[in-house]
Amino acid sequence: MREIETVQKIQDYIRIHHKDDNFNTNDVCSMIGYSRRQVDRLFKKYLNKTLQEYVNAVCLTESANELLNTKKTILEVALNSHYETHEGFSRSFCKRFHIMPSVYREKKIAIPLFIQYPISHYYALLKHKEELFMGNDLSFCMITAKERERRKLIYLPSHHAQDYFSYCEEVGCEWEGLLNSIAEKFESAALIELPDKLVEIGFSKIAAGVEVPLDYDKELPKAYKVVELPECIMLYFQSEPYENEEDFCKAIESTYTAIGKYNPAIYGYKHAYDMAPSFNFGADTSTGARIAVPALPAD
Repeated sequence: MREIETVQKIQDYIRIHHKDDNFNTNDVCSMIGYSRRQVDRLFKKYLNKTLQEYVNAVCLTESANELLNTKKTILEVALNSHYETHEGFSRSFCKRFHIMPSVYREKKIAIPLFIQYPISHYYALLKHKEELFMGNDLSFCMITAKERERRKLIYLPSHHAQDYFSYCEEVGCEWEGLLNSIAEKFESAALIELPDKLVEIGFSKIAAGVEVPLDYDKELPKAYKVVELPECIMLYFQSEPYENEEDFCKAIESTYTAIGKYNPAIYGYKHAYDMAPSFNFGADTSTGARIAVPALPAD
C-alpha cells in the first residue's frame, strides 16, 4: 500500500501542477524524495508508463482541448504543453493521437484522450470485488426521466467482459478518452450493457459507448461500431454524494440495488432493455453514482 500511496501522491501533484510554467518532472521526484529511476519503476509497475510518458500523455490531452476550445496558435499550444518547438509538439501529438494538430483542429474527430485514472480507485475496486461489501448508507436515489429521439450509439464491444474491471482488462482504458473527445455526445462516456439484438456472435453484452445525434458521421477507429437507436425514455438513477473517494463502488452498487427495487409501472413506465443499452456513468464524490436504463410509457 505504501507504493500505491506514493504513486497516487505523484498523480495528484501532476494533476494540480502540470500547467505551471516551471513544471518539471525532476520536481516531481524531489517532492516525494525518490530518484527518477525509482519513480519510473513504480509508474511502469502500476501505470504501465514511465513518468515522462505519463506527463506527456497528460499534457498532450490538455493541448487537444486547447486546440478545439481556444484560438491559440499551434505554437502557443505547444509552449503551454512544455514543448519548445512547433515541430517537436506536432511529432509527439501525431505519435500519440495518429493525427496532426492542424488536422485535428479542422476535422474535430474522436481521439483517445488520456484519462488520469487515480491508482487508488483501481485498488479500491479490487478490494470491493474481494470483500463484496453490501452494507452501506448510500441508499437514497433520485430518478429523472429524459425523452430520447432516434439517435446513434457509438460503442466499443468486448469479447468476454462481464463488468467494468474485466472490460478494462480486455480492451484497455483509451475508450473513455476517445469517446469523451466526441463533442456531439449527449452524455459522458459510459460502460454499457447492450440489448440482445446488438450482441454479435463471439461478443459479450458489455461495451463502452456514447449516444450522438442521428446525423453524426465522423470518422472513428475501426474497432468502434455505430448503430441507430429507436426513440425511448431513459430513466436516470443518481445516488447521494459521498465523502470518501474509495466509496465509489458502494455508490454504484447501491444505485443498481435501487434500480432492482424500482417499480416503473407505478409511474407510468415499463422497462425496455430490448430497445437500448443501459449506461453506467460511474460515480463521483460531488454527484454520486449515475446509471440510466431504457423505458417506454406503460400500455
